This record gives sequence, structure tokens and C-alpha cells, in this order.
Amino acid sequence: MGKHGKHRALVGALAAGLVLAGPAAADCRLALVLAVDISSSVDAEEDRLQRQGLARALTSERVRRAALALPGQHVALAVFEWSGRWQQETLLEWTPLRSAADIDAAAAAIAGSTRSYADFPTAAGYALGYASEMLGRAPDCLFRTIDISGDGVSNEGFPPSFAYSNFPLGDVTVNGLAITGHDETVVRFYRTQIVRGPGAFLEIADDFPDFERAMTRKLEREMGARVVGSSGDGPRVQ
Repeated sequence: MGKHGKHRALVGALAAGLVLAGPAAADCRLALVLAVDISSSVDAEEDRLQRQGLARALTSERVRRAALALPGQHVALAVFEWSGRWQQETLLEWTPLRSAADIDAAAAAIAGSTRSYADFPTAAGYALGYASEMLGRAPDCLFRTIDISGDGVSNEGFPPSFAYSNFPLGDVTVNGLAITGHDETVVRFYRTQIVRGPGAFLEIADDFPDFERAMTRKLEREMGARVVGSSGDGPRVQ
């Protein structure tokens, strides 16, 4: 079976209700999976701005402090790129961020990656399905968060609502980073169809050069220590 065939089978199994068990990791406070848009609306320079921007955001002092705020309670990070129905590729497998060196290594892997596809549409529902599969093999962490960024609305395959109804995402927080400039409806799409779950929020980048700033702000908020049971624990949408 080829790569795409295996992925189709996996998506089908997950949609039928299969939940993959991850290894025990009681010291993990957050499993965070980042999804980076590589659809056809993203040109080569914009793709570079995303990869380099994400790498620089990870190594910023603000994000380092947030990620390492609780010694002994680390963040686990995974990253993939997405576009069409079957065009998802993992850039960084689950990596524990226990030290500045761990963060530097993860950022270097992202900065050194190259896009796998360039000519496919935007299948946000399938991106959520792929993120769900990644969370299925994540360490056992206190919180689970999906972080999806993109510059357009879903235009292929099943919608995000189908993914939320058919994948094991009930206790997962899904945050969004909408990149404006290509599609005037992208902010509304992310706000109404992507953002979901406890404490969820939307970050907005004014354009691709603004991606690093927006991602830094987003990662700092996502990785920061949470107070369980506080009045601010409910959904938050910018």
C-alpha cells in the first residue's frame, strides 16, 4: 500500500472511532501540534516566511520562557504541513521541549524543511483529521492543542464540522492563525469553523511578513502555564 493509501486507511479508521493510544508521559503538560498551510495560494516566498517565522518564534525569548515555565512539566511539540485531501507531511515528530537546546533543535528542523507540495487546494477538514491522528500517538499530556494556520477557506473535501463530528477531538483545543491578504473571508472562516474547545482563540496575521509576530504571540499564549478551573478557563476567541 502506498503512502496516500495508508493515510486514507488511517483517516477511515479514525472516522470510524479508532483512538490510538500514546505512550505514558506523566510529566507532559501540553501536547501541541502545529499545522502550516502549503496550499496553492502560498507562493515560495510566503512559504519561506512561514517556516523561518515559525522557527524564529520558537526561539524567541517570550516563547522560550513560556515553554520552560514549569520545570518537570514540559511541552511536547509536533509540526506538519497541509493543503489538499491527501497532501499532509510531518515536519517534526513529537519532540519534548525540556530545555533551550530542545527548542533550538526543533526550530532548526523546521527552518531546514522544504515544502512537499505546491499545487493543491485547501482541505481544512482533512488537516484536522491528520492532526487528530498525530495526537493519537502523542505523549500522555495534561492538555492537547491543535494550532492551524492558513490564508484561505476550505475548498476541498469534507468541512471542519465533519472532522469535529467524526474524529476524537472532543477534549482538544483548536486554535487558529488566520493570515489575511489573499482572502477577505479567512478571518470569519477561522473564527466560526476552526476555533473550538476549552480556552480556544484566534490570532490574526496582517500578511505573511507579519506571520512571525502573530505566531510568537500565539505560541507564548498556548505554551504558557494554565490555571485549571479558573474563571478564564472557558473558550476565548479574539
